[in-house]
Amino acid sequence: MKGILGKKVGMTQLYDDKGNVVPVTVIEAGPCYVTQIRTIEHDGYSGIQLGFDEVKAKRLTKPEAGHLGLLKATEKKKRRQFATKVPPLRRLREFRTSQVDGYALGDMVRVDVFQPGDHVDVIGKTKGRGFAGVIKRHHFGGGPATHGQSDRQRAPGSVGSTTTPGRTLKGLRMAGRMGNARVTSQNLEVVRVDVENNLLAVKGSVPGPKGAFVVVKEARKQ
Repeated sequence: MKGILGKKVGMTQLYDDKGNVVPVTVIEAGPCYVTQIRTIEHDGYSGIQLGFDEVKAKRLTKPEAGHLGLLKATEKKKRRQFATKVPPLRRLREFRTSQVDGYALGDMVRVDVFQPGDHVDVIGKTKGRGFAGVIKRHHFGGGPATHGQSDRQRAPGSVGSTTTPGRTLKGLRMAGRMGNARVTSQNLEVVRVDVENNLLAVKGSVPGPKGAFVVVKEARKQ
């Protein structure tokens, strides 16, 4: 399984072996902990659940703390095995994989699961822009700037047809909430891996502002 959870640090530049400038996004990737192992016999599929972003225990709800094995034995249900020896973690995500052998609850996953030259997909939430008009949201050209117009320059224009079909079609590009959507940046090259500082540098940009939570996994379209 090649996957890890992280936090976007920001963008910078690196130089390759030929002296070319490479724009990169630095991600604080891990350390993550194995908090649950999914099996075909018990869950119908196989996968690994990772936890990231250590917080104070009081920041977690009782179900969250119980899932991580942080409650006393008398308080947590014993219907299945829980993770042990893991700190309080805020973020939990699953990675589907057919290879669950070799993983145990509480194992640490570090950034060295990736190497320079690998290609990854980075999943995150884009910056929220609030309610935006069609020019900002969909890059409309706007109406005429002259010939007597007074309030049509940034208007969307006509949104419907005449008697046929006599309604506004679904999916029409209009004003509305912009950003704050789950987006995947695909097939980004790993430029540098810093194991000591848990840093991963990938070529190009990734969704979200600085400090945004991201999921890094092996690229599906290589």
